[in-house]
Order: sequence, then structure tokens, then C-alpha cells
Amino acid sequence: MKKVVSMIALAACAGCAGLGFGPAKPAFKPPEVASYYPLAVGNAWTYSANVLGERTEQKVSIVKEDFGFFVDDQKGRLKVDAYGLRDDKRYLLREPLEVGRSWTSVVSAQSVERSRIVEVDEPCTVQAGAFLHCLTVENRNRQDEHHTLVMRMTFAPGVGIVRIQTALDNDGKLVPQSELELAGYQVRPKPVAGNGP
Repeated sequence: MKKVVSMIALAACAGCAGLGFGPAKPAFKPPEVASYYPLAVGNAWTYSANVLGERTEQKVSIVKEDFGFFVDDQKGRLKVDAYGLRDDKRYLLREPLEVGRSWTSVVSAQSVERSRIVEVDEPCTVQAGAFLHCLTVENRNRQDEHHTLVMRMTFAPGVGIVRIQTALDNDGKLVPQSELELAGYQVRPKPVAGNGP
């Protein structure tokens, strides 16, 4: 009798996977930091911007490489190093790429920015399309005793930044300030090792 009960239990468990009781699906492993912002001269992104209700379009193109930094036509400077993706003053992304990862950047004598990864492996839909495996970082920069500027940047692998949202935290009440949403992009595919001439 015990043998029959054990066999029934074993057979029942064999069918559990389809019901969500079987082996868990493998955890998502984010790609390398560099894939979240493809840096190459000629890469370009177009954003639809909404700043306090005023709509505009902004285009950003990488125009040159300078001492390891890729420079865009808006004078932005970005590079990937052993720790993550950074500009002149701060890391936009830092390893390890996992929810809860946090870091602090001193951006000026009066300004400290606290950053934290809040989402990994999330879908994101913007004007330029639907993207999987997106990662979102929240930056908080205290302005005074009652106000903190909050910025959320969402990155899609192989594409770059697909959304930037800013809000003012006024004693716990979030007041939206601006939103940039990717409307189009032109990114050179990353070369595959071993596919040389």
C-alpha cells in the first residue's frame, strides 16, 4: 500500500511543473553592463520629451571618442569601466546588476546622489517599440529639507536608455516634472567574436 501511495505522489509531482509547482525557471542573468548602453560613434537616439506639459523632440548622437569616453553632440560623456557605466561625475549603472544594488555619487560640493537598481528583467513599451529584460535605476538627490529630486532611468539591452522620468518628492508627495521616451534609435550591432575578415 505504501508503495502505491508513493508512486501516486511521484506521478502527481511529475505533472506539477505545468501548474507552477515544478522546478523553478532559471533566474534571469542580466547581460554585461556595456549592452545596456551601446557606445559607438554614429549611434543615435531620438526622444519624445514632455517637460511640465511642453512636448519637444530631442536627438542625441555619439560624435567622437575622447580618452576612453564616447562624446555625444549634447556634450555628454560616457564610458564603461570595470565597475559599470559612467559619465564624468557618476555611475549610471554599477555591477552587480541586481535589484537592491545601490551606490552613492558626489556630483558637486553641495550635491550627493543616491542610486539604486529597482527593476531587472522587466518588459517596457515606449514609442520605439516593446523591449524585454529592461533594467531601471532610481536616483535620489536631496535639494533641501523638504524636497528631493527623483529620477528613474530605464535601460533596454542592445538599445540604451528607453525612458527617463523625473519627479519632485515634496515631503513624500511625488510631483511629476518630466518624461523622455525613446521614439527611435540607430545602433550599430555589436561585433561577434570570430567573425573577422
